[in-house]
Amino acid sequence: MSDPFGIYVHVPFCGTRCDYCAFVTYVGRDELHEAYVAALIAEYELVRRGTEYPPATSVFFGGGTPSRIEAPLIGRVLRTLDLAPGAEVTLELNPEDATHAHLDGLVTAGVNRFSMGIQASSPKVLAELGRVHRGDEIPELLERLGRSGAERWSVDLILGARGEKDADVVAAVEAICDGPAAPGHVSAYLLTVEKGTPLSRDKARHPDDEVLATRYELIDELLRARGFEWYEISNWARPGQECRHNQLYWEQGDYLGLGVAAHSHRAGRRSWNISNLDTYLERLGSAQSPEAGEERVDGASLAFERLALALRTRQGVPRGAIQGADELPEFVDVVGDRLVLSRRGRLVADEMVRRLKTD
Repeated sequence: MSDPFGIYVHVPFCGTRCDYCAFVTYVGRDELHEAYVAALIAEYELVRRGTEYPPATSVFFGGGTPSRIEAPLIGRVLRTLDLAPGAEVTLELNPEDATHAHLDGLVTAGVNRFSMGIQASSPKVLAELGRVHRGDEIPELLERLGRSGAERWSVDLILGARGEKDADVVAAVEAICDGPAAPGHVSAYLLTVEKGTPLSRDKARHPDDEVLATRYELIDELLRARGFEWYEISNWARPGQECRHNQLYWEQGDYLGLGVAAHSHRAGRRSWNISNLDTYLERLGSAQSPEAGEERVDGASLAFERLALALRTRQGVPRGAIQGADELPEFVDVVGDRLVLSRRGRLVADEMVRRLKTD
C-alpha cells in the first residue's frame, strides 16, 4: 500500500434538508448532476497540472447525499482519479437510495465501502430528525448492503433528539448490530446545534448536555458489548474495520478536496473551495480554479493540532502532554507511554484539549 493520501469528493445534492444540517447542500438541483460531475473531473485535472499528487489510498464521497447521483456518474469520477491498489472507496448513502440495483451499480463503479445514515430506528425520533425512511426497514437495508458485494459498510446514528429515550438507543443498536448483516463500523454523533439551522432557532428542541452524556455512555456500553471498540470519540469498529480515510484526517495526513466547499491539506497548507454551487460550476466551466482561500499551519500550531487530533483517538498522546494529568485519573488512562481519554474524559474532550502542551 502506498503512503496514505486521501481524496474527498463533496456532493452537495439532497432530496430534503434536515433541520440540524449546516453542511453546504442544495435541494431541488438534481438536474445539475452531470454538469457537477464534469466540474469535479475538470477540477481534478486542473489541480494536477501544477502539483504532483500521489495515488489515493482512500476516497470518500460525502455530502449532501452522494447516493442521489447515478452510479455511472460516480464511476466516471473514479475512473478519472489516480487510485492506489486496494484503495478504500467510501460513499455516504441514504436508506431511501439503497435499492439492490443502485447498490450493485455503485459497487460495479468502484465503491467498496458504504456509510449509511440510518440515524435512528424509532419513527418518532426519525421524524424529529427530519429523516424520511422508516425504522422497521433496517434489517432489510443491511441485508441489501451484505448482498451488494461491498467489502465493508458502516452505519451512522445521531443521539439526543427531542423525545428520544434510552430504550430507543438500545432498540437502534439491536436492530443494527444483532442481525446477520451487521456492519463492522458504527459512527454515533451527539446532536449538535449549528448556528443558522432550523434546530438552532427552536430552543425547545435543543438537546440537554446531561442527556447527551448519558446517551454517549450508553452507546459505548452497547457497542463494546458487541465487539466494537472506540477508535475516535464518535467512531467504533470491529478489529480491522476502521475507516482508513477518516484515520487519515485524525493523523493529520494529506488529502485533496474536490467539489463545492471542499477542503484540502498538504504539508501544512490548507485550502478551501468556494461554497456557492453556481459559481463553482461557472469557474470550472472556464477552467478557473474554484479555490477561495488558503492558510499555512506550521511550527507550534501544527504540533498542537497534531496532539489535539491524536487526543480524540484511542492512540492518545505522549505522557506529559496533558497538564495535570496525574490529578485527573477519572478522565485519562495511562496505556504504556501514552495518555488515552477514558469514557468520561471523552465527554469533556474540548476541556482536555485546552490542557495540552507541546513543549
